[in-house]
Amino acid sequence: MSAGTLYDKVWDLHRVSELPGGSTQLFIGLHLIHEVTSPQAFAALRDLGLSVRHPERTVATVDHIVPTTSQARPLADPLAEEMLATLERNCAEHGITLHGLGSGRQGIVHVIAPELGLTQPGMTVACGDSHTSTHGAFGAIAFGIGTSQVRDVLASQSLAMTKLKVRRIWVDGQLQPGVFAKDLVLHIIRTLGVKGGVGHAYEFAGPAIEALSMEERMTLCNMAIEGGARCGYVNPDQTTFDYLRGRPCAPSGEAWERAVAWWSGLASGADAVFDDEVRFDAAAIAPTVTWGITPGQGIGVDETVPTPDQLDPDDRALAGEAYQYMDLRPGVPIAGTPVDVCFIGSCTNGRLSDLRAAAAVASGRQVAAGIRAFVVPGSEQVAAAAEAEGLDAVFRAAGFEWRQPGCSMCLAMNPDRLEGRQLSASSSNRNFKGRQGSASGRTLLMSPAMVAAAAVAGQVVDVRRLLADGDASPSATRPGSEPSPELSSAPSAASRL
Repeated sequence: MSAGTLYDKVWDLHRVSELPGGSTQLFIGLHLIHEVTSPQAFAALRDLGLSVRHPERTVATVDHIVPTTSQARPLADPLAEEMLATLERNCAEHGITLHGLGSGRQGIVHVIAPELGLTQPGMTVACGDSHTSTHGAFGAIAFGIGTSQVRDVLASQSLAMTKLKVRRIWVDGQLQPGVFAKDLVLHIIRTLGVKGGVGHAYEFAGPAIEALSMEERMTLCNMAIEGGARCGYVNPDQTTFDYLRGRPCAPSGEAWERAVAWWSGLASGADAVFDDEVRFDAAAIAPTVTWGITPGQGIGVDETVPTPDQLDPDDRALAGEAYQYMDLRPGVPIAGTPVDVCFIGSCTNGRLSDLRAAAAVASGRQVAAGIRAFVVPGSEQVAAAAEAEGLDAVFRAAGFEWRQPGCSMCLAMNPDRLEGRQLSASSSNRNFKGRQGSASGRTLLMSPAMVAAAAVAGQVVDVRRLLADGDASPSATRPGSEPSPELSSAPSAASRL
């Protein structure tokens, strides 16, 4: 069993008691809620005559069902309006902070919590959403939970959980220009499989991980769940502390110095014991694109769709299903595949650095004829910061639609949906059948820069080729320094905070 890892340390700090059957009652430091998985949980509390145990540790926003064109109230969709109104009533009744539409702090739950400084090292974080693993980027252990567990956390601020094994994913080298954290995590999932992490927490470590910005680390941890891991995390370091300093909910003054000293001691020690370890070479990874119907069915953009004989026998049945559904022939290059829709956004890749990387590709170019391309910032603060930099103007000039914040086409809970057999180049996290709103719609996952490249080419293309041909330097597409708290609260947003 693992010992001395960050996961072990945080688990032990939050253990309340051992429960019959071998599970642990684990205290949850931060509970994030939204409009989709909370209504039934609040209803259950009322039925049981219970209140929210620690409302100050619960924070709400709206994201999944909100439209990204017009967010005027009442919303055009009566069901969406009812869900928003229900969350508003529940938060008001129980004294829970809600970052609603137009507040200046609304956005995708896994975007706003980090940018507000709510997510901090050493925390346990829970949310009724699969991609809660995002928050592990800060040296927290974060879990997606179901509605019944949302009820449990609201009522008791704790969860019954079984401790996971810990696998260290060690990544040597450095990512090359035009290759991003999204490519790295898709490559890891391709190699280990979508079930490879079942029963595990993933610790991402090594020189390549240390070189990633916080926003890239969030992308990496966001998709740990797609590899079967219950959570993924990165040890906190100076990059973490620099990102958090000055955030609205982060410690300040003497409390900041004490916090940094404590956070620094949480990292896995040199003598930490892991249940196992897998190593990767970042320099060998190319821009990666999924070709099938799971995030594990991915290949480098310079590769061909695998033939059955290239696959493990256990993977061939699913591959056959994917060939038919995706209408892609084995042995054919993925580059050159025509696309219909290009979506940049989601909790995986809707942050400011993602938009910068995509804008560097789109700048001075035009979306190809017949392509629907749009950009959805991950939060109101991301939108304000991007607009302050003029990124929205870059996208509009290139022919992209600039939208309002929300989950958008990541999933089919709002008006942004594929139609019929449309093929989408998407910066989101899942390429399941029907995920983007059409029962027959198809999804190719890739980085925001690759989506922008597909939009201007009208087909899957190696973004490195566009960078070599264009004026934008490759380094311009690598996420640079993090937006400061001041930039995240740019003048256009500050008046609403």
